[in-house]
Amino acid sequence: MTADLAAAVRAAQAGDTMAMHDLLDALSPYVGRICGPIAYEAAPDAAQEALIAIFRGLRSLRDPAALWGWARAIAVREAVRAARRAHRGVPMDMAALPARDDPELATDVLDVLARLSPEHRAILVLRDVEGLSEQEAAEILNVAEGTVKSRLHRARQSFRKAWSP
Repeated sequence: MTADLAAAVRAAQAGDTMAMHDLLDALSPYVGRICGPIAYEAAPDAAQEALIAIFRGLRSLRDPAALWGWARAIAVREAVRAARRAHRGVPMDMAALPARDDPELATDVLDVLARLSPEHRAILVLRDVEGLSEQEAAEILNVAEGTVKSRLHRARQSFRKAWSP
């Protein structure tokens, strides 16, 4: 974290509205990149909710150096919530996925991810996109490390199954 960003965090915590504005501007693209592959259609809502939670909770952040990890945890939580709300009652039918080599349907990675549960998308983003350890992912998702391992296994298995001919 740069000294400027740490100073902006401290200033925003002290009530400086311009510093808060600058901080949220700096975090917005990152939060959007986290929310997008987890919440899909609900990603804008999830990102907005995450930024609101960051705004409201910034005073509780003790270490400015932890800003990005703290924001990531909030973004993942809000993305999973938004995805659940958006898809409540809509069953995910993995059997309906087209085969990877189907020339008429041209399935891409995002299409496959869209059919996974929000929890599976979240764990794939944290482990395979963000590169976090199982322990770090467990802390962010507020679940046991064993739960992360089993979700990751099932998510990867479902993803592979969707892509197999």
